[in-house]
Amino acid sequence: MENTTTTPGRVSRLLEQLTESATLAMARLSRELTQQGLDIVSLSLGEPDFDTPQFIKDAAHRAIDQNITHYPPVNGFLDVRKAISEKFRRDNGLDYAPEQIVVSTGAKQSIANAVLALVNPGDEVIMPSPYWVSYSEMVKIAGGTPVEVKADFSSDFKVTAAQLEKAITPRTRMIIFSSPCNPTGSVLSTEELAAWAEVITRHSELYVISDEIYEFINYAGKSPSIATFPGMYERTITVNGVSKAFAMTGWRIGYIGAPRWIADACTKMQGQVTSGTGTISQMAAKAAVQADPELIHPMLETFRGRRELMHRLLSEIPGLQVNMPEGAFYFFPDIHAFLGKSYRGERIETAEALSMYMLRHFLVATVSGESFGDPRCIRLSYAASESDIRKACGRIKDALLALE
Repeated sequence: MENTTTTPGRVSRLLEQLTESATLAMARLSRELTQQGLDIVSLSLGEPDFDTPQFIKDAAHRAIDQNITHYPPVNGFLDVRKAISEKFRRDNGLDYAPEQIVVSTGAKQSIANAVLALVNPGDEVIMPSPYWVSYSEMVKIAGGTPVEVKADFSSDFKVTAAQLEKAITPRTRMIIFSSPCNPTGSVLSTEELAAWAEVITRHSELYVISDEIYEFINYAGKSPSIATFPGMYERTITVNGVSKAFAMTGWRIGYIGAPRWIADACTKMQGQVTSGTGTISQMAAKAAVQADPELIHPMLETFRGRRELMHRLLSEIPGLQVNMPEGAFYFFPDIHAFLGKSYRGERIETAEALSMYMLRHFLVATVSGESFGDPRCIRLSYAASESDIRKACGRIKDALLALE
């Protein structure tokens, strides 16, 4: 029989610097335990538990029937980019010509393209913390230096303009942020974004990636894009996609609107990595962005109800600090009161250890806040059924109260 085991070879130094995505790692572990027959309730992945709307699937079927199956342009089909251009005008008040838009394999690739196109080794990239797990790793891939600017529970996880100003140095090249925010659900107000813009525009050669993938999952009402503020259009890469609002995570479509020279740079980068994204997915995404955003209102109201349910259940746990997020579908409770406690002789010192403890002993999957830049918190997704939310919160309560 052939021996299929091999001694691991040497990987690159770059790969050694990177950490596995915490959200994907917990999702993988949850699946493995489920396959072993354990009743795992997972709150780890930020994925709507809805199916893609039928009109979007119909558009994909038409694309197949029309044999739209050949290589697309690297930056996306022109008619898809025109549809995205209209979406930016309709929903965001942003005038991006089709030549300023690049369609990519998910918003993650959109962000990575922009980072790799603009950041040089030694450049500093400011990340208001907590931040999405992949931002820092993308900066490392480009040779840049991630600079965390921290907010916490007491400020609703929002970094102030004064904090940004203090963090900017002659080496600062970029700021990356999301609003509504993954992992906290916090939404920057018009006034807060205006204050950020005043700071940013005082520094030449400073660019912003505005991750707006949760744009439509916003319970506070519509928020402006930072590119609409004076002086910001020329230095903002506006990132969006269809995965969250239209339950299209598996279709893998994201896009940017940016100054032409940045869009060209991102196209060049993408051309050497993946080329154009899937043709069928592009046709599906075209149908999504052309649709009236009111179509997703029922999903938003479902998420709103789940948010209120989870907030009530988490608030009943003594010692757990929890805010009411204004957007996305996450809670980011402060769990520091439980660190240093023990369960059957097992001492829990970190948020990572707490997440693993709850998974092993109480069969509920969460994600440690350490990978999001806050080791005092854990992330919980309520993109799950009400029954799973009730079950998971009950298990979390039992797990935390079992610590001594």
